[in-house]
Order: sequence, then C-alpha cells, then structure tokens
Amino acid sequence: MKTFTWTAAVLAAAMALPGAVLAQDITIGISISTTGPAAALGIPEKNALEFVPTEIGGAKIKTILLDDAGDPTAATTNARRFVTESNADIMIGSSTTPPSIAISTVANEVGVPQLSLAPLPITPAREKWTAVMPQPVPIMGKVLYEHMKKNNIKTVGYIGFSDSYGDLWLNDLKTQTGAMGGITVVAEERYARPDTSVAGQVLKLVAANPDAILIGASGTGAALPQAALRDRGYKGLIYQTHGAAAMDFIRIAGSSAEGVIMAAGPVMAPEGQPDSALTKKPGMALNTAYEKKYGADTRSQFAGHMYDAFEVLKRVVPVALKTAKPGTPEFREAIRKALLSEKEIAASQGVYNFTETNRFGTDDRSRLILTVKNGKYEVVK
Repeated sequence: MKTFTWTAAVLAAAMALPGAVLAQDITIGISISTTGPAAALGIPEKNALEFVPTEIGGAKIKTILLDDAGDPTAATTNARRFVTESNADIMIGSSTTPPSIAISTVANEVGVPQLSLAPLPITPAREKWTAVMPQPVPIMGKVLYEHMKKNNIKTVGYIGFSDSYGDLWLNDLKTQTGAMGGITVVAEERYARPDTSVAGQVLKLVAANPDAILIGASGTGAALPQAALRDRGYKGLIYQTHGAAAMDFIRIAGSSAEGVIMAAGPVMAPEGQPDSALTKKPGMALNTAYEKKYGADTRSQFAGHMYDAFEVLKRVVPVALKTAKPGTPEFREAIRKALLSEKEIAASQGVYNFTETNRFGTDDRSRLILTVKNGKYEVVK
C-alpha cells in the first residue's frame, strides 16, 4: 500500500477547498454485536463488510464500526456518537431487536436514516427514518404455520427470548394461527438471551406434549432449547425462526438439529433458485466471496443482511447525490426519499419495495424453508 506525505502547499490547498475534497465522503455508522450473546450474528455481519462497495455514485464510503454487545444502552451511546462526533449520513444496526429499537429511537429523533439488521416493531414514531433489512415476522411466520397445517399440527408449544424478539414471534404465532383455525397454542415459555439452561421451561413444554414447538430465538441461543427438548425425549416437530439460520446453529445444536424446520432467506440456498429470481445473482455473489475466504458452508443469513444494506444503498445513494451533498440534513432527507422512490431493489435476501408505512419492503420472494439432514441444511420443497 502506498503512503503519501502531505506537503504544506497540498495541505493548504485542501483546507482552502474543503467542499471539493472532503464533502463527498458518505459517513455510515454501524453498531452491531460482535461480542456478547449475539456475536454469532454480529461476526458474520462484520465479515460481510469486506465484500461491500467502498464507493457509490462517485462518493467514497466511510464506515465507522462499533460493538454494542447486544446492549440497548450501548447501542444508544453508539448511535449518539455517530451523530454528534461523526455527523453520520446513515446508521446501520443492530444485530438483534432490542438494540435495533434503541438505534431507531435516536435515528427518528435526529433525522438520520437507519437500516436495521434485525426485525423490530415499526410504530408510527419509527416509520419515517427506519427501514428494516430482515424479513418481517408475519411473512416468515406464515410459511412455518402453513407447514404446520400441511403436516396436521393441531397443538403448538412456544419457547422464546424474554425480550421484544420473543414478543414479536409469540404475538404473530397467536395471531396467524388463530386466523387460520385448527391450531392451538397450548404452552408458552420464555428465557433470557444469556441463559445457559432452559431445563425448567422444557420440562413444562414436554409435559404439555404439543404436536410441535416453535422456538422464537436467534443466534446460538436458539440451539439451547433445541438440544434440551431432544435430550428430554420430545419427538414432535421443532420449528425455528429465520433468526437461527446460520451454520453456528448446527454446530451448537449438534445431532439435535436433525429434522428441524426453519424459516430462512434465499441467501442460504441461491443455487437452487431459477435464473429469473432477482435474489439469485446477489446471493451467489455474496456466498462465493464469503465462502472463498471463510470456508465451505460458512454462508450466513446475517452476513446477507449487512450485504443487502449496501445493495440498497447502491440504488438510493446515486439518487440522493443528484440533489444534495453528504454531511447535510438535505442529503439525509434525500436518502429517505430515495428509499421510497426506488423500486424492485434486488438483494440476496429479498426484493425491496419500501413505502411510507411498509418499512420492511419484502414479499414472499424473501423466504424459504430449510431442514437439517446429516448435519447440513437442505431446502424443504
């Protein structure tokens, strides 16, 4: 790598023309969980940054990466630092729902576009500045409940995180299965992300003996009840959310992962998609680069979310640059408007069409069902 020495004359010229030299950089503040219970999500998200563009529309991209360890307080601090210290044009993060909500609060308070890497409840107060890269829970839940219906599941037990992610899935399970009819939720249990045992909760679920159990968790934490249920002799179907779609889940759950039914995004299996699928090309591009560096079968739903944030920016940034300069409120507003005006934004995990009220932007093209067979993921046809 070449190094350059700034002469006094060059430095003076640069200081005299700051707009020509510095104003074109686009600053993106990224807060994810590279340590803590959600590190299995945050690490592939961080790794994916190696495969995203460093320049879009002629503007250089400056990224500032901070770890929030899954803590909403730390995420809030990071978000405020991005705004006050770095004048961020865009914020990305976090890896899980609670810290993503925290970043959204700051983003909508100060007027900075946020691309969340975790699903979160979109209230009217969050609609203006927050957009979400992962598929919404109702879209991913529907494909699981349809599978339950097809397999004659009548009763379901639930165990999930005791936070907003667990709430999203429990509420959706009750809402959608209630509307479908024929499926009853007969047991509910919760656990905290840092917990190392769910023995008590699993005993209650096994005693209820539902036909199937849905686990509303993410990362390696999703493997804890999976293993415990099989260890306690539960024989029914076990369903997992798209928050568990990573190779680390199989590594931690071991043989108990066999036969799991898991919602996932298309990035987990782009090879099987038709060439006409808009998600195939970006999914293949990411997985080829990622697995070349990190090894076979290291692809990750979470790497896909970070990669897709930049696929979206590749479409919206050039539009925003036509009307405003980075580092200004006008540019941030232009990014927000471009998110609404650009349609059919193809990415590895879905095709995005954001609106003022639909801040997820994806549809049925963003989902598939996986199972684990002989220690590997396979698509359920």
